[in-house]
Amino acid sequence: NNSLIHSDQLRQRVAFALSEIFVVSDYNVTLDDSALGMGYYYDILIRDAFGNYRQLLQDVTLSPEMGVYLNMMGNRRADLSQNLHPDENYGREINQLFSVGLVMLNTDGTPQLTGGQPIPTYTQNTITNFAHVFTGWNWSDCDSDGKGNQFAYDYFSGCGADYDTSSNFLTSMIPFDTTTPLYPDKSPSYHDNGTDASNDASNKQLLSYPGAANGGVLSNGGTGSSDLQFALDNIFNHPNIGPFIAKQLIQRLVTSNPSPAYVRRVATVFNNDGTGVRGNLKAVVQAILLDIEARNGQWQNPSTFGKLREPLLTLTHYWRAMSAQHICGTNVAAVGTPGTSGYAAPINYANQPYRYAGDGTAWSTGISVSWGRGVDQAALDAPTVFNFFKPSFLPSGEMTTQNLVGPEFQIATDSIAADTNNTFASFAMYGSFDSSNSCADVDGGDNDAQFGDVKINRSLDLALAGSANGGPTDPSNRLVDEYSKRFMSGQMSPYMRDQLITALNNISTSDGADWKMQRVNTALFLVMTSPEYMIQK
Repeated sequence: NNSLIHSDQLRQRVAFALSEIFVVSDYNVTLDDSALGMGYYYDILIRDAFGNYRQLLQDVTLSPEMGVYLNMMGNRRADLSQNLHPDENYGREINQLFSVGLVMLNTDGTPQLTGGQPIPTYTQNTITNFAHVFTGWNWSDCDSDGKGNQFAYDYFSGCGADYDTSSNFLTSMIPFDTTTPLYPDKSPSYHDNGTDASNDASNKQLLSYPGAANGGVLSNGGTGSSDLQFALDNIFNHPNIGPFIAKQLIQRLVTSNPSPAYVRRVATVFNNDGTGVRGNLKAVVQAILLDIEARNGQWQNPSTFGKLREPLLTLTHYWRAMSAQHICGTNVAAVGTPGTSGYAAPINYANQPYRYAGDGTAWSTGISVSWGRGVDQAALDAPTVFNFFKPSFLPSGEMTTQNLVGPEFQIATDSIAADTNNTFASFAMYGSFDSSNSCADVDGGDNDAQFGDVKINRSLDLALAGSANGGPTDPSNRLVDEYSKRFMSGQMSPYMRDQLITALNNISTSDGADWKMQRVNTALFLVMTSPEYMIQK
């Protein structure tokens, strides 16, 4: 819905880019059962897309979704008598993937070297200490009955994922680092603040770098909240953050292989937006999109500039460019009485022009091999914490020879490429998903009549397809030129233009009364699956 109709498309686009850096995924069973929770997490990324990176880092860290996904939820201080140790998952990934990376960087994103070798940003001991810091946090309602702050689900607190209302998926985690006087045996402090000589990590050494507060050492005696703030500040002020985040956002928004100078210019803005503020993402995005390399790269560096379009972004581009709307569907009446067991609220599927639903289209975005259609990508649906692809992926062949990374090529497998083409064949060439169709199961789906579907409006382009009887004497150049502007920012090459016009001009009244629609369908399919379109310049 957001990617189709909202007027703040740049914010939406940046949020999607951030979702591929700060990854959570409904591949996790707990998260897959809470659509509201996943929506809450995505709202964080949308809200913070033009905010400050430090706030984003905190909001992500304390979200129940990240807590569940990377095991900070319920992470407790060590108890060596039971061989219990803090989970290191979030302590590792917040450093490796969300902030500083594995090696020290120059401001231009190139690795710093000593003796010809890169310098690690941290050691295993650093991660262990971060793991001890990230202890004592759990669901916000774990002590709602006042009987203590038990960490595991039990009949006292009812603490755990709320699948009925998802209410505790929508509230930041809270710390459990004080003992409740009435129930000391049921409410120990689960946060490692360095004061338990038998179990805690004392005076934890976090990231060490010039200018780090207290040398990066977290002193003993803090609270769960104060220790978290120190740790996040320690990460936020690391010199790697600017180039590390800048390069990945450039890759997601503009080009896969930005020059070191481009990265340096953006990282410099991250470090100081011109008013003394560090981490201003609005200024960073502005610097990325208005940089001279972003505006002129296709002419300055034609053989290295650009990026492969992601499957989901290709699909949403198609929908927006073709005035897609959700049509048809039925209204389901309420069942039972509100406030009583078994009550189900009414559901309005009918006449919802922008509902993100539909058996044949929106619900197949993440389906690929099993159905033979779908683009195998959906927001917050990456198979691992490393996203759908790695920023450093080198496609085999010519790009590897030239040391050019192509992150999105990692998911451009044979099967996904075939399924994506089949998807656009269904959406475009075969004309199954058009708003002029009836509300019957026009694409063969079992649920179209109930849920409706996302369909485009081809009729707006029929006048461009021809004006007489088709054939070479009634050329299709106006349609091709329109699609060059609409889908390729007017960058279609003369060669591709000539090939398309020649192919479309073969379609005429001899092919049927719907020959104009055939031209539109064929043009859409050929453009959307063409190499020139797929490589975004």
